[in-house]
Amino acid sequence: MTSSEKNRNHRLSASLLIKGGHLIDPAVRIDAPMDVLLKHGRVAEVAVPGKIKGGADEKFDARGLVVAPGFIDLHVHLREPGQAYKETIATGTAAAAAGGFTTVCTMPNTAPVVDSVEWIEWLREPERGAVVNVFSIAAATRASKGAILSDFRALQAAGAIAVTDDGKPILDDGIMREALVLGGELNFPVVQHAEDTRMTENCSMHAGARSFRLGLRGMTAAAEASIVERDVQLATQIPNARLHVAHLSTADALKSVRRGKRAKARVTFEVTPHHFTLTDEDMRDYDSNFKMNPPLRSASDREAILVALADGSVDAIATDHAPHAAHEKEMEFERAAFGITGLETALALALSRLHREKRIPLTRVVELFTAGPARCFDLRGRGSLARDAIADVTIFDPKKKWTFEARQSLSKSRNTPFDGWQMTGKVIATIVGGKIVYPG
Repeated sequence: MTSSEKNRNHRLSASLLIKGGHLIDPAVRIDAPMDVLLKHGRVAEVAVPGKIKGGADEKFDARGLVVAPGFIDLHVHLREPGQAYKETIATGTAAAAAGGFTTVCTMPNTAPVVDSVEWIEWLREPERGAVVNVFSIAAATRASKGAILSDFRALQAAGAIAVTDDGKPILDDGIMREALVLGGELNFPVVQHAEDTRMTENCSMHAGARSFRLGLRGMTAAAEASIVERDVQLATQIPNARLHVAHLSTADALKSVRRGKRAKARVTFEVTPHHFTLTDEDMRDYDSNFKMNPPLRSASDREAILVALADGSVDAIATDHAPHAAHEKEMEFERAAFGITGLETALALALSRLHREKRIPLTRVVELFTAGPARCFDLRGRGSLARDAIADVTIFDPKKKWTFEARQSLSKSRNTPFDGWQMTGKVIATIVGGKIVYPG
């Protein structure tokens, strides 16, 4: 039987026994050699090696590998509807599977904006070709114009897991208060792209020595921190409000979030691999593959984020996967689009920067991809491999050395600062609902 035939049989199996792997499941505090039996899309049994009784349709040899709950990415741009020339749900989820993600949460800043039940239902149709779970985060305001709230109740009933105007922050204090009040009533997270755009107009990178040398207008840390401070104060005042800060990147914003958490406000936040790996000083001269929003920050900002990742303050790692066509990046830096791809490099960057360099335990790294994000948006049945959990599994080799080549990416776009990087830590298999979707 060829390897492709074996993979096909794995994907079609009603039961799959993952044998000989080292299970890391932070949600139930397992960090030990375990076998895992998947049946009919659920976790049927987890036991020490050799103790699972009965047979399985197929077996997966996980010796030397880490077996983890399926990774969850809270912040992904799949570009549909309307921007399929950059990415499609099919290509984006294929890249997600290659990166070990079994669930992605897609942003609404598409064309048109996803602010209605009809578009949420469209995103879930089988014709979209998703190979991993896709959850919609809907627009917080109509057309993301920041003026009138969208219909939170209808969006939530249709399957949206949160709301945001990502890319267009809610600046009006009254509208943000209304969003948090209604979100609190519905137990519905409000996700904020924290940027005071009144302070960042025509800016294209972080304000610092590097931007000065390049002659580029810089975004100050205060533009992010001021919005986070306002939002945390509101979340502290409003009963049951749920605030999630997207791609936090500065030390000052982190201070506000820490205060909110100490005050027992329901505040969560994510950070990205590029913000804990790179700084503005790493940016090559006018290379738009280093242009993203929030921008690469200072070394002190990155160090503050690394400390928060280690001490448990950070809730999740999210990629902010933002694919763009070549013509949108290959132009003057100030005119080029913001954003980079990130689904296929996230795990290796986390293992390199956090685990090997900063000695953050592997269990903590796995938590940031699994149980942490599941808690942020109440993704019940995911983020763990406890008995009867959904059979989403990520299997990876933490020591595998490989080179990331953008031209071989499964994403439709190639805008990444990590092209040609030597990586350590590779996804070996991604299992969604008990079926192997990567390698495909």
